[in-house]
Amino acid sequence: MYLIKKSLLPDTAVLLFFLKLAVSHSTFVARLFCIPYLVMDIESTMEANKGGFFAHWGNCLKAMPRNIKFMVVNFTRSIAQIGKDDPRRVIHSLKVAIALTLVSLVYYSRPLYDGFGVAGMWAVLTVVVVFEFSVGATLCKGLNRGFATLLAGALGVGGQHLATAFGEREKPIVLGILVFILAAGATFFRFFPKIKARYDYGMVIFILTFCLVTVSGYRVEQLFELAHQRLSTILIGATACMVISIFICPVWAGEDLHKLVAFNIEKLANYLEGFEVEYFHCSEDKEKCEKSVLEGYKSVLNSKASEESLANLARWEPGHGRFGLRHPWKQYLKIGALTRGCAYKIETLNNYLNPEIQASLEFKCKVQEPCTKMSSESNKALKAISSSIKTMTHPSVAKSHIENSKTAVEDLKFALETVSLEDTELLPIIPVATVASILEEITKSVEKIYESVSELSHLAQFKNAVEPNVSPEKPHLLHRGIIKPVADIENTVDHVEVMIPDITTDSPEKEKTPTKPSEHISEAHTLKEIVQVLPLGPATFTSPYVAIA
Repeated sequence: MYLIKKSLLPDTAVLLFFLKLAVSHSTFVARLFCIPYLVMDIESTMEANKGGFFAHWGNCLKAMPRNIKFMVVNFTRSIAQIGKDDPRRVIHSLKVAIALTLVSLVYYSRPLYDGFGVAGMWAVLTVVVVFEFSVGATLCKGLNRGFATLLAGALGVGGQHLATAFGEREKPIVLGILVFILAAGATFFRFFPKIKARYDYGMVIFILTFCLVTVSGYRVEQLFELAHQRLSTILIGATACMVISIFICPVWAGEDLHKLVAFNIEKLANYLEGFEVEYFHCSEDKEKCEKSVLEGYKSVLNSKASEESLANLARWEPGHGRFGLRHPWKQYLKIGALTRGCAYKIETLNNYLNPEIQASLEFKCKVQEPCTKMSSESNKALKAISSSIKTMTHPSVAKSHIENSKTAVEDLKFALETVSLEDTELLPIIPVATVASILEEITKSVEKIYESVSELSHLAQFKNAVEPNVSPEKPHLLHRGIIKPVADIENTVDHVEVMIPDITTDSPEKEKTPTKPSEHISEAHTLKEIVQVLPLGPATFTSPYVAIA
């Protein structure tokens, strides 16, 4: 027998003991002691669960008004923010509503309903699928849908007459063959890049309309009337979309492309301006440079799809404002590609914005002036180019800044060639030299952008800009030389010996002076070898000094 104290019965260990006892020994005494405690434990657990369940749902019901208010406020703020970002979206919504209301009269009006019947719903459906945000997109879809419906309807009616000539038994076979051939051919043509870009929607509508006319015409007697009703209602819907899109607050894809290209160039200019402050200037000036300025170039890297889409839609638009009927939209794609190439160089430059290894102050001071000048002049040139695109004027103002940046490149090469490495560590110098090299590549990219925009101004016949009377800065030849007096032993005529490097590339004497052979230069005394492995183009290294008596 099992002797158990009464004080131990409520314990968990005792309950487990009696549970094992009930399982192992089916005795009356074990069941008598175990079952009451098990039932009490289960009932208490159920009561606790019921209490937690009702408490949870009670809290949810209490918080429901607050949650609903929070959702409504957030939804209202989202709507207001979308309308604030681009008010044209609100106008576009109203334009779609106006078009649907007008086209619905085809179905509501009894005379029109008697003429078109149930086919009047095709006009409403056309407005829903054709009306787009920009005029170019609406014209693209509307014209594609109209011509595809006309062509497919004509071929469908012709296919029905051709199948009828073979007899009633062969008619479904002939129709099936026609559907197979045209559907396969139209689907294959969709893979052509040019057709995919401009006529893909029309090919889809062609397949759909041809199949509907051909298949439904097998059971319909008045096939020609059915095709006429569908074509008429589709043309009504497409015409309503195009007219409202063009004449009521139009949104031009070409104008959006024009602004996008100009703003992308301006973002690069803003980065170079911020980089100049962040990299070369003191810490007090760094606080003035916002983080968004240094990250604006990133949106330029992903602008290819938007530019190609806008350029494709702009070709469908009629002449408007400052943009003629045959405006050179392809040139914008060329400018955009060059802008992205410059943005990729800027992305590389951004990696050296906060280098872990700092160069010596002496070396940084030597390259700071030409690097700052390259960055500043490239920044001014890009801003002038962006402004010329916005105002549709010739970018001649940017020419002087590009010439100044070229002068800064020559100054940079001279500064790198005259640096002595005898008492200088090589590792800290490499990041600064790389930054200088990338800045030179950016200068070349800016010049290419300028040439492309100049070509655009010629093709689009931009108006002439008022050029300021400021001549580009010319380098001073003596600032690179050493003036040293020479004593005349025989006391004849005093003279001065001027020691200068080779004649600069922008000097007119450079074309007349033959290039001298290169002399041997030790690696420990020059940065020439470092410059050659960097993106900087290797300079022609002639005799280091020329004496002029």
